Amino acid sequence: MATFVMQTLGCDVGAINTVQFSNHTGYRQFKGRRTPADEITELYDGLRNSYLTDFDVLLSGYAPSAEVVRAIAHIARDLRYRAAVKPGRFFWVVDPVMGDQGRLYVAEDIVPAYKQLVREADLILPNQFEAELLSGLSINSLTGVANAVSAMHKTYGTSHVVVTSVTVGDAVIGSDEGGKEEKTATGGSVLTVVGSSKRRDGSARLFKVEVPRLDCFFSGTGDMFAGLMVGRLREACGQMGLLDTAAWMPDDDVSAVELPLAKATEKVLSSMHMVLEKTMKARDEEMSTFGLSPGASIGGVEGQGAPDSDGEDKRRYLAQTKAAEVRVVRNARDLVWPEERFKAVAMEV
Repeated sequence: MATFVMQTLGCDVGAINTVQFSNHTGYRQFKGRRTPADEITELYDGLRNSYLTDFDVLLSGYAPSAEVVRAIAHIARDLRYRAAVKPGRFFWVVDPVMGDQGRLYVAEDIVPAYKQLVREADLILPNQFEAELLSGLSINSLTGVANAVSAMHKTYGTSHVVVTSVTVGDAVIGSDEGGKEEKTATGGSVLTVVGSSKRRDGSARLFKVEVPRLDCFFSGTGDMFAGLMVGRLREACGQMGLLDTAAWMPDDDVSAVELPLAKATEKVLSSMHMVLEKTMKARDEEMSTFGLSPGASIGGVEGQGAPDSDGEDKRRYLAQTKAAEVRVVRNARDLVWPEERFKAVAMEV
Protein backbone atom coordinates (compact mmCIF):
# COMPACT_ATOMS: atom_id res chain seq x y z
CA MET A 1 0.00 0.00 0.00
CA ALA A 2 2.61 2.57 1.08
CA THR A 3 4.94 1.71 -1.80
CA PHE A 4 2.24 2.07 -4.46
CA VAL A 5 0.95 5.33 -2.97
CA MET A 6 4.40 6.91 -2.90
CA GLN A 7 5.20 5.73 -6.43
CA THR A 8 1.91 7.17 -7.67
CA LEU A 9 2.92 10.53 -6.19
CA GLY A 10 6.19 10.37 -8.15
CA CYS A 11 8.58 8.94 -5.56
CA ASP A 12 11.27 6.42 -6.50
CA VAL A 13 10.88 3.82 -3.76
CA GLY A 14 13.27 1.17 -2.47
CA ALA A 15 11.10 -1.12 -0.32
CA ILE A 16 12.32 -3.54 2.35
CA ASN A 17 9.36 -5.60 3.57
CA THR A 18 9.19 -6.41 7.28
CA VAL A 19 6.71 -9.22 6.60
CA GLN A 20 5.99 -11.54 3.68
CA PHE A 21 2.34 -12.56 4.07
CA SER A 22 -0.16 -14.19 1.75
CA ASN A 23 -2.72 -11.51 2.64
CA HIS A 24 -3.21 -8.77 5.21
CA THR A 25 -4.06 -9.73 8.76
CA GLY A 26 -7.59 -8.34 8.60
CA TYR A 27 -8.60 -11.73 7.21
CA ARG A 28 -7.69 -13.22 10.62
CA GLN A 29 -5.73 -15.94 8.85
CA PHE A 30 -2.62 -15.79 6.71
CA LYS A 31 0.51 -17.66 5.71
CA GLY A 32 4.04 -16.37 5.55
CA ARG A 33 6.67 -15.03 7.90
CA ARG A 34 7.99 -11.94 9.60
CA THR A 35 11.34 -10.74 8.33
CA PRO A 36 14.19 -11.21 10.84
CA ALA A 37 16.39 -8.26 11.72
CA ASP A 38 19.56 -9.70 10.19
CA GLU A 39 17.82 -10.08 6.82
CA ILE A 40 16.66 -6.46 6.87
CA THR A 41 20.21 -5.36 7.64
CA GLU A 42 21.56 -7.61 4.88
CA LEU A 43 19.17 -6.14 2.32
CA TYR A 44 20.12 -2.59 3.28
CA ASP A 45 23.82 -3.50 3.10
CA GLY A 46 23.19 -4.73 -0.44
CA LEU A 47 21.73 -1.35 -1.38
CA ARG A 48 24.61 0.47 0.26
CA ASN A 49 27.27 -1.67 -1.41
CA SER A 50 25.85 -0.74 -4.80
CA TYR A 51 25.60 2.99 -3.91
CA LEU A 52 21.80 2.88 -3.95
CA THR A 53 21.13 4.68 -0.67
CA ASP A 54 20.70 8.26 -1.91
CA PHE A 55 17.27 8.47 -0.31
CA ASP A 56 15.61 11.73 0.75
CA VAL A 57 13.05 10.10 3.05
CA LEU A 58 12.76 6.96 5.15
CA LEU A 59 9.26 5.73 6.00
CA SER A 60 9.24 2.96 8.60
CA GLY A 61 6.11 1.10 9.66
CA TYR A 62 5.38 -2.27 11.25
CA ALA A 63 8.38 -3.86 12.96
CA PRO A 64 7.81 -7.45 14.13
CA SER A 65 10.43 -7.41 16.90
CA ALA A 66 12.57 -5.09 19.01
CA GLU A 67 15.58 -6.31 17.01
CA VAL A 68 13.91 -5.08 13.82
CA VAL A 69 13.19 -1.71 15.45
CA ARG A 70 16.89 -1.41 16.25
CA ALA A 71 17.86 -2.51 12.73
CA ILE A 72 15.62 0.23 11.30
CA ALA A 73 17.20 2.77 13.64
CA HIS A 74 20.65 1.70 12.39
CA ILE A 75 19.55 2.24 8.79
CA ALA A 76 18.13 5.67 9.63
CA ARG A 77 21.32 6.73 11.39
CA ASP A 78 23.39 5.67 8.40
CA LEU A 79 21.18 7.62 6.01
CA ARG A 80 21.22 10.70 8.25
CA TYR A 81 25.01 10.53 8.58
CA ARG A 82 25.38 10.42 4.80
CA ALA A 83 23.22 13.53 4.54
CA ALA A 84 24.82 15.40 7.46
CA VAL A 85 26.49 18.05 5.27
CA LYS A 86 23.12 19.04 3.77
CA PRO A 87 20.46 19.95 6.35
CA GLY A 88 17.07 18.72 5.25
CA ARG A 89 18.54 16.22 2.83
CA PHE A 90 17.19 13.34 4.91
CA PHE A 91 13.78 13.15 6.62
CA TRP A 92 12.52 10.21 8.70
CA VAL A 93 8.81 9.37 9.08
CA VAL A 94 7.92 6.76 11.73
CA ASP A 95 4.60 4.99 12.11
CA PRO A 96 5.22 3.46 15.58
CA VAL A 97 2.99 0.41 15.18
CA MET A 98 2.47 -1.09 18.63
CA GLY A 99 -1.24 -1.62 19.17
CA ASP A 100 -4.72 -0.14 19.30
CA GLN A 101 -7.86 -0.02 21.43
CA GLY A 102 -5.89 -0.41 24.65
CA ARG A 103 -3.88 -3.52 23.78
CA LEU A 104 -0.52 -4.32 22.26
CA TYR A 105 -0.21 -6.10 18.92
CA VAL A 106 3.53 -6.55 19.41
CA ALA A 107 5.93 -7.92 22.03
CA GLU A 108 6.29 -5.73 25.13
CA ASP A 109 9.99 -5.08 24.51
CA ILE A 110 9.11 -3.21 21.31
CA VAL A 111 7.64 -0.33 23.36
CA PRO A 112 10.93 0.84 24.95
CA ALA A 113 12.68 0.24 21.63
CA TYR A 114 10.27 2.64 19.95
CA LYS A 115 10.67 5.19 22.73
CA GLN A 116 14.35 5.31 21.88
CA LEU A 117 13.75 5.34 18.14
CA VAL A 118 11.24 8.22 17.98
CA ARG A 119 13.80 10.56 19.52
CA GLU A 120 15.56 10.50 16.17
CA ALA A 121 12.49 10.73 13.92
CA ASP A 122 11.35 13.93 12.21
CA LEU A 123 7.65 13.00 12.00
CA ILE A 124 5.75 10.36 13.97
CA LEU A 125 2.26 9.03 13.19
CA PRO A 126 0.87 7.29 16.30
CA ASN A 127 -2.74 6.31 16.88
CA GLN A 128 -4.41 7.05 20.24
CA PHE A 129 -3.08 4.01 22.07
CA GLU A 130 0.42 4.53 20.68
CA ALA A 131 0.29 8.24 21.59
CA GLU A 132 -0.66 7.25 25.14
CA LEU A 133 2.23 4.78 25.31
CA LEU A 134 4.74 7.32 24.01
CA SER A 135 3.50 10.31 26.02
CA GLY A 136 2.62 8.47 29.22
CA LEU A 137 -0.69 10.35 29.31
CA SER A 138 -4.27 9.10 29.10
CA ILE A 139 -6.32 10.53 26.24
CA ASN A 140 -10.01 11.06 27.03
CA SER A 141 -10.70 14.34 25.23
CA LEU A 142 -9.33 16.67 22.60
CA THR A 143 -7.48 18.43 25.42
CA GLY A 144 -5.92 15.08 26.23
CA VAL A 145 -4.80 14.73 22.61
CA ALA A 146 -3.27 18.21 22.74
CA ASN A 147 -1.45 17.41 25.98
CA ALA A 148 -0.11 14.14 24.57
CA VAL A 149 1.19 15.84 21.42
CA SER A 150 2.85 18.57 23.49
CA ALA A 151 4.43 15.92 25.71
CA MET A 152 5.84 14.05 22.70
CA HIS A 153 7.35 17.27 21.35
CA LYS A 154 9.03 18.00 24.66
CA THR A 155 9.97 14.46 25.75
CA TYR A 156 11.42 13.23 22.47
CA GLY A 157 12.18 16.47 20.66
CA THR A 158 10.13 15.25 17.71
CA SER A 159 9.56 18.10 15.25
CA HIS A 160 6.26 16.94 13.78
CA VAL A 161 3.46 14.76 15.19
CA VAL A 162 0.16 13.58 13.73
CA VAL A 163 -2.19 11.51 15.92
CA THR A 164 -4.13 9.46 13.40
CA SER A 165 -6.64 7.56 15.50
CA VAL A 166 -8.42 8.69 18.66
CA THR A 167 -11.75 7.68 20.21
CA VAL A 168 -13.11 10.22 22.71
CA GLY A 169 -16.51 9.38 24.21
CA ASP A 170 -18.89 8.99 21.28
CA ALA A 171 -16.54 10.72 18.85
CA VAL A 172 -14.15 8.85 16.64
CA ILE A 173 -10.92 10.57 15.72
CA GLY A 174 -8.92 9.09 12.88
CA SER A 175 -8.12 5.63 11.48
CA ASP A 176 -4.91 3.64 11.45
CA GLU A 177 -3.47 0.30 10.42
CA GLY A 178 0.00 -1.10 10.25
CA GLY A 179 0.42 -4.82 9.91
CA LYS A 180 -2.64 -5.49 12.08
CA GLU A 181 -6.39 -5.91 11.85
CA GLU A 182 -8.28 -2.64 11.81
CA LYS A 183 -11.85 -1.48 12.06
CA THR A 184 -13.35 1.97 12.28
CA ALA A 185 -15.00 2.53 15.64
CA THR A 186 -18.78 2.23 15.93
CA GLY A 187 -19.61 5.50 17.66
CA GLY A 188 -19.63 9.05 16.33
CA SER A 189 -20.10 10.52 12.87
CA VAL A 190 -16.93 12.59 12.55
CA LEU A 191 -13.30 11.56 12.20
CA THR A 192 -10.64 14.00 13.33
CA VAL A 193 -6.89 13.90 12.85
CA VAL A 194 -4.75 16.08 15.14
CA GLY A 195 -1.29 17.33 14.22
CA SER A 196 1.42 19.78 15.22
CA SER A 197 4.82 21.12 14.22
CA LYS A 198 6.68 22.43 17.25
CA ARG A 199 8.17 25.88 17.68
CA ARG A 200 11.81 26.39 18.57
CA ASP A 201 10.91 26.50 22.27
CA GLY A 202 9.29 23.07 21.96
CA SER A 203 5.69 24.30 22.21
CA ALA A 204 3.04 22.82 19.95
CA ARG A 205 1.21 24.43 17.04
CA LEU A 206 -1.91 22.30 17.03
CA PHE A 207 -4.45 21.83 14.26
CA LYS A 208 -7.24 19.38 13.56
CA VAL A 209 -8.95 18.20 10.39
CA GLU A 210 -12.44 16.74 10.64
CA VAL A 211 -13.97 14.39 8.07
CA PRO A 212 -17.21 12.39 7.92
CA ARG A 213 -16.84 8.87 9.26
CA LEU A 214 -17.35 6.02 6.78
CA ASP A 215 -19.18 3.06 8.30
CA CYS A 216 -16.95 0.31 6.98
CA PHE A 217 -13.87 -1.62 8.01
CA PHE A 218 -10.74 -1.17 5.92
CA SER A 219 -7.23 -2.56 6.25
CA GLY A 220 -4.22 -0.62 5.06
CA THR A 221 -5.42 2.91 5.73
CA GLY A 222 -2.59 3.63 8.16
CA ASP A 223 -0.04 2.70 5.51
CA MET A 224 -2.03 4.69 2.96
CA PHE A 225 -1.98 7.73 5.26
CA ALA A 226 1.76 7.40 5.84
CA GLY A 227 2.60 6.97 2.16
CA LEU A 228 0.46 9.94 1.14
CA MET A 229 1.97 12.02 3.93
CA VAL A 230 5.50 11.42 2.64
CA GLY A 231 4.63 12.78 -0.78
CA ARG A 232 2.38 15.61 0.32
CA LEU A 233 4.58 16.88 3.16
CA ARG A 234 7.60 16.99 0.87
CA GLU A 235 5.50 18.84 -1.69
CA ALA A 236 4.24 21.39 0.85
CA CYS A 237 7.70 21.92 2.34
CA GLY A 238 9.14 22.38 -1.14
CA GLN A 239 6.57 25.10 -1.85
CA MET A 240 7.72 26.90 1.31
CA GLY A 241 11.42 26.45 0.50
CA LEU A 242 12.08 24.23 3.52
CA LEU A 243 13.75 21.20 1.93
CA ASP A 244 17.20 22.59 2.79
CA THR A 245 16.14 23.21 6.41
CA ALA A 246 16.78 20.63 9.13
CA ALA A 247 13.61 18.62 9.84
CA TRP A 248 11.84 20.80 7.25
CA MET A 249 10.87 23.16 10.09
CA PRO A 250 8.89 26.32 9.27
CA ASP A 251 9.56 29.57 11.12
CA ASP A 252 7.82 30.14 14.43
CA ASP A 253 5.58 32.84 12.93
CA VAL A 254 3.84 30.32 10.65
CA SER A 255 0.41 29.65 12.13
CA ALA A 256 -0.91 26.16 12.82
CA VAL A 257 -3.28 26.08 9.83
CA GLU A 258 -0.57 27.36 7.47
CA LEU A 259 1.95 24.71 8.47
CA PRO A 260 3.13 22.43 5.65
CA LEU A 261 2.02 19.54 7.88
CA ALA A 262 -1.53 20.94 8.00
CA LYS A 263 -1.63 21.52 4.24
CA ALA A 264 -0.36 17.99 3.65
CA THR A 265 -2.92 16.50 6.05
CA GLU A 266 -5.76 18.23 4.20
CA LYS A 267 -4.72 16.66 0.90
CA VAL A 268 -3.98 13.27 2.44
CA LEU A 269 -7.43 13.02 4.03
CA SER A 270 -9.16 14.30 0.89
CA SER A 271 -7.51 11.59 -1.20
CA MET A 272 -8.28 8.91 1.36
CA HIS A 273 -11.92 9.91 1.71
CA MET A 274 -12.41 9.83 -2.07
CA VAL A 275 -10.80 6.40 -2.45
CA LEU A 276 -12.59 4.91 0.56
CA GLU A 277 -15.99 6.19 -0.60
CA LYS A 278 -15.48 4.40 -3.90
CA THR A 279 -14.25 1.32 -2.06
CA MET A 280 -17.47 1.22 -0.03
CA LYS A 281 -19.56 1.42 -3.19
CA ALA A 282 -17.58 -1.38 -4.83
CA ARG A 283 -17.81 -3.45 -1.63
CA ASP A 284 -21.59 -3.18 -1.56
CA GLU A 285 -21.84 -4.17 -5.22
CA GLU A 286 -19.57 -7.16 -4.72
CA MET A 287 -21.38 -8.38 -1.60
CA SER A 288 -24.77 -8.11 -3.30
CA THR A 289 -23.84 -11.24 -5.28
CA PHE A 290 -22.44 -13.22 -2.35
CA GLY A 291 -23.76 -16.79 -2.35
CA LEU A 292 -25.36 -16.42 -5.79
CA SER A 293 -22.51 -17.85 -7.86
CA PRO A 294 -22.91 -21.35 -9.37
CA GLY A 295 -21.83 -24.01 -6.89
CA ALA A 296 -22.12 -21.73 -3.86
CA SER A 297 -23.35 -23.53 -0.76
CA ILE A 298 -24.74 -22.42 2.58
CA GLY A 299 -22.76 -24.96 4.55
CA GLY A 300 -19.47 -24.24 2.83
CA VAL A 301 -19.09 -27.73 1.32
CA GLU A 302 -18.01 -26.40 -2.04
CA GLY A 303 -18.71 -22.68 -1.98
CA GLN A 304 -16.17 -20.30 -3.55
CA GLY A 305 -13.27 -22.70 -3.24
CA ALA A 306 -13.19 -22.43 0.56
CA PRO A 307 -12.07 -25.42 2.62
CA ASP A 308 -14.91 -27.82 3.43
CA SER A 309 -14.65 -26.95 7.14
CA ASP A 310 -15.46 -23.27 6.57
CA GLY A 311 -19.06 -22.45 7.47
CA GLU A 312 -21.20 -19.69 6.00
CA ASP A 313 -20.30 -17.12 8.70
CA LYS A 314 -16.59 -17.50 8.08
CA ARG A 315 -17.01 -17.48 4.32
CA ARG A 316 -19.13 -14.36 4.53
CA TYR A 317 -16.52 -12.64 6.74
CA LEU A 318 -13.74 -13.52 4.31
CA ALA A 319 -15.87 -12.32 1.39
CA GLN A 320 -16.63 -9.05 3.20
CA THR A 321 -12.95 -8.53 3.94
CA LYS A 322 -12.03 -9.12 0.31
CA ALA A 323 -14.83 -6.84 -0.88
CA ALA A 324 -13.51 -4.06 1.39
CA GLU A 325 -9.97 -4.23 -0.02
CA VAL A 326 -9.07 -0.58 -0.63
CA ARG A 327 -9.51 0.22 -4.35
CA VAL A 328 -6.35 2.31 -4.42
CA VAL A 329 -4.96 1.10 -7.76
CA ARG A 330 -8.05 1.74 -9.85
CA ASN A 331 -8.55 5.12 -8.14
CA ALA A 332 -4.95 6.30 -8.32
CA ARG A 333 -6.12 9.53 -9.91
CA ASP A 334 -7.65 10.51 -6.57
CA LEU A 335 -4.23 10.21 -4.93
CA VAL A 336 -2.71 12.66 -7.40
CA TRP A 337 -5.58 15.10 -7.92
CA PRO A 338 -7.82 15.07 -4.84
CA GLU A 339 -10.79 17.39 -4.45
CA GLU A 340 -10.33 20.06 -1.78
CA ARG A 341 -12.74 18.53 0.72
CA PHE A 342 -11.29 19.39 4.13
CA LYS A 343 -9.57 22.28 5.88
CA ALA A 344 -7.41 22.39 8.98
CA VAL A 345 -8.64 24.32 12.03
CA ALA A 346 -6.38 25.67 14.77
CA MET A 347 -6.70 24.12 18.25
CA GLU A 348 -6.20 25.97 21.49
CA VAL A 349 -4.09 24.23 24.12
